[in-house]
Amino acid sequence: MDYATLTSLKPSEFEDAAGGYRLVSDMASQAQGNLEHQIAAKFQDVLEGEAATAAVKQLDKLATNFHYVQIECALITTALNSLAYELRAAKHKLDAAVEDAEAEKFAVGPDGSVSYPAAGDKVDGKVPEGGTVTGSAKGKPTNQPIDPTGDANDTADALERQAANIHPNPNYGRAVAIANRIAQAIYDATQADEKWAPKLRKLKADDDLTVSDRDWADAQNDTGGVRAGAKDYLNEIKPPPENGSSKANAMWWNGLSQEERDAYLSMHPARLGSLDGLPSEVRDEANRTSLAETKAKYALELSEIPKEPTKYEPNPNGSYPAFVETEAWKRWDEKYGDRRGKLDKGLQAMKDIQKRFDETGKDGLPPAYLLAFDAEGGGRAVVANGNPDTADHTAVFVPGTHSNLGKSGSYIGHMANLWQESHVLAPNQNVSTITWIGYDAPQSVAPEAMSPSYAERAAPELNRFLDGLQTAQGGPDASHTTVIGHSYGSTVVGQSSIDGKLPADDIVAAGSPGMRVGHADDLDVGKDHVWSEAAASWKDPVPAGGKLAGLGGDSDISWWADMLPFGYAWGQNVPSDEDFGAHIMGTDAKDHGDYWRPSSESLANQAAVVTGNYDQVKGG
Repeated sequence: MDYATLTSLKPSEFEDAAGGYRLVSDMASQAQGNLEHQIAAKFQDVLEGEAATAAVKQLDKLATNFHYVQIECALITTALNSLAYELRAAKHKLDAAVEDAEAEKFAVGPDGSVSYPAAGDKVDGKVPEGGTVTGSAKGKPTNQPIDPTGDANDTADALERQAANIHPNPNYGRAVAIANRIAQAIYDATQADEKWAPKLRKLKADDDLTVSDRDWADAQNDTGGVRAGAKDYLNEIKPPPENGSSKANAMWWNGLSQEERDAYLSMHPARLGSLDGLPSEVRDEANRTSLAETKAKYALELSEIPKEPTKYEPNPNGSYPAFVETEAWKRWDEKYGDRRGKLDKGLQAMKDIQKRFDETGKDGLPPAYLLAFDAEGGGRAVVANGNPDTADHTAVFVPGTHSNLGKSGSYIGHMANLWQESHVLAPNQNVSTITWIGYDAPQSVAPEAMSPSYAERAAPELNRFLDGLQTAQGGPDASHTTVIGHSYGSTVVGQSSIDGKLPADDIVAAGSPGMRVGHADDLDVGKDHVWSEAAASWKDPVPAGGKLAGLGGDSDISWWADMLPFGYAWGQNVPSDEDFGAHIMGTDAKDHGDYWRPSSESLANQAAVVTGNYDQVKGG
């Protein structure tokens, strides 16, 4: 970069190029959506057989290609906008310096030097002559050792000021200052060019039509590189409020320009995908990117783990047991066993989520939306059948003990079944059924599931999510919302009602061990909107177990319960107790996890509540 180049530079040309890539990114996103939500969905809805299955697989691959194009073009858009931002700042510095030079009647040479005329008091009968100076930029490498304290720059500035003060021509000091500004502008533009040229060259895909795990890993690395390089540009975008409410998050998003939204989405998909109150389509796009990149990261790490050695060998001592663990396997297991197990479970969970995306259209299933995703720890996944933002009826399913990312396939299936049943009861209305794996659930019956502490920690998270749904939907009256708690999940729902106003219209408790309250009237939705399903105790022992754990609330018989065996337990009310006051619904569940079996009475009753068809609920 030199003076002539920077003088003629038009940063708007880079912004125009960014706009072109943004258009391609938008087109790729639209194409992906059309393939998944319309073309592939229609195939699965009306066609059957091997040919149809093969065609859908090819369409899924094509949709993945478009998704990858969307991500990469969004990164290029942000990179070009950041380059334009930095070059515009440098160009502004240069133009301002040249204007000041012209105002002083100085001449700027083609190399950026500044010539100044003769001026000042006569010395030996002569006016001090003019001259030409060349500036220097701060931060520009020199032959001098690097001084991390910055003292070298301070010293240079002091020497320049001293030289200007003693120079007989008063124009000299002003010319040097202007020349330094020009040099600084050229240096800044050069730095921007040298930073972004290699980054932009890296933003390209290989020449095949397969988006591999390595491609997604590269995309994640590219995102980190662009984000680091675009720090100044991105800092101009107002960040989301720290620990903001759903309404505050929505106001922040609505206050951004489309360019700012695109930049934030491409640079911070995980952050954006976790923000309650944002449109579901935005969260889905962000979380699908996180899902694809995390899946690739896990797969690549798994491929680098050495093959598991033979685990058993004959006992060399010839004694019992006949086979013992090999030393090679023990070393391998100590180093890789736990990590491989986590990678395997995580990859299976991500495949289960992707499977739901791929089933759009099958048996009439609507598009799925990924409203939250995080593979760390036990993991988080929130998957909606149908867009909740436009739903007339919304159901949120809160699973219980043992729930984690690894169980997402089963829970997503529960809500797909509920959507099917609900859609039959409300064929002309929009229904969305949501699997909310959004908290750290107890992973053992004893002692973890016997403690209310998990529910106490989860309740604020559930309330925030529900509040975010209402915000995105347009308010509490926009959609009829039912919260369904299964097992310990019902304890979370009850605690959420205790901790703050639960943003829901109906509550369904299935196989509940207790909701931390003694009566349905104690829940926010009111007694008439609390529903309970529980199979007989020999099929589902969890309600009785919840009494022993103390997860219920005081019953009306608690004053004489001490006279009974296990008096504390019988002094507890759980939703399936008549004294609790909930509507007891009929159920044909065969065990604790069977409340969402297709065509079952249990599922039909839940669907009737979800769609507001209370008169179709069959009592138990």
